[in-house]
Amino acid sequence: QVQLVESGGGLVQAGGSLRLSCAASGRTFSDYAMGWFRQAPGRAHEFVAGISLSGSSTKYADSVKGRFTISRENAKSTVYLEMNSLKPEDTAVYTCAAKANPSRLMTYASPLSYDYWGQGTQVTVSS
Repeated sequence: QVQLVESGGGLVQAGGSLRLSCAASGRTFSDYAMGWFRQAPGRAHEFVAGISLSGSSTKYADSVKGRFTISRENAKSTVYLEMNSLKPEDTAVYTCAAKANPSRLMTYASPLSYDYWGQGTQVTVSS
């Protein structure tokens, strides 16, 4: 079992940047693949980014490629989402998710792939 706690959300102007953090506890962090999802009011969860156990592989939604960067620091049991060039349409609750002992066939973009979820942190981008 792993617990996930997000932080770093807030209000930022369009074109600005934020870095979200997701701290994990309860199990060996390096055994989990990690992902970030977001949900705007009235919408389903949308995949944002995913990262492999070692951090050697990353995946991004087309809407954030070139603007967002996912990374992990296993020694601190933390995954990050660096968000640059933010747009109003990026406004959402951002949630991190974990998958224990993932297979090499794991689909990072599917919410059904993950075992654990954090509570989310609000990101609001003003125009």
